[in-house]
Amino acid sequence: IIVLPLYPQYSSSTTGAVFDAFANALKEERGLVPFDFIHSYHVDENYINALANSIKVRLKSDEFLLFSYHGIPLRYEKMGDYYRKHCKQTTIAVVNKLGLTENQWGMTFQSRFGREEWLQPYTDKFLQNAAPQGIHKIAVICPGFSVDCLETIEEIDKENRENFLKNGGQSYQYIPALNVEHAHIEMMGK
Repeated sequence: IIVLPLYPQYSSSTTGAVFDAFANALKEERGLVPFDFIHSYHVDENYINALANSIKVRLKSDEFLLFSYHGIPLRYEKMGDYYRKHCKQTTIAVVNKLGLTENQWGMTFQSRFGREEWLQPYTDKFLQNAAPQGIHKIAVICPGFSVDCLETIEEIDKENRENFLKNGGQSYQYIPALNVEHAHIEMMGK
């Protein structure tokens, strides 16, 4: 058995929860079959190549590239969760693969709720303030999502597009999750 949570970057709230559920299911088994649990694949060469290639065919030369990851409460990080580190490692690997300079990209966190502080910078706040800081054309990718969902389609592609454009942005492109890429399926098989 190969257990592959579709969360490239490890977090106790995602991959950790999958591991807990799998471990609980194993408690009922007497004849334990061999298994491998994929902890993360945030810097796997095939994953990085798939992301970079997806971006390369869509990113225009005058667009700023924003990597937006699902956020987690800051207290998780203070308790030892290294999700932000994995997000940064993914981002840097893709940026290096694409040959982008420091002023051509950024990294933010989305989908916060409740009153407590979450990982920052926040995607919505970044997009709200981007145009006044000279970023008028932007492409946004969400590398933490293996497939598009409500958060990428509604929050990122719709709400944050409106947020960016109403605050002075000129063009906004959402780069879809790897679900639409043949390379994604190949990468999972490797």
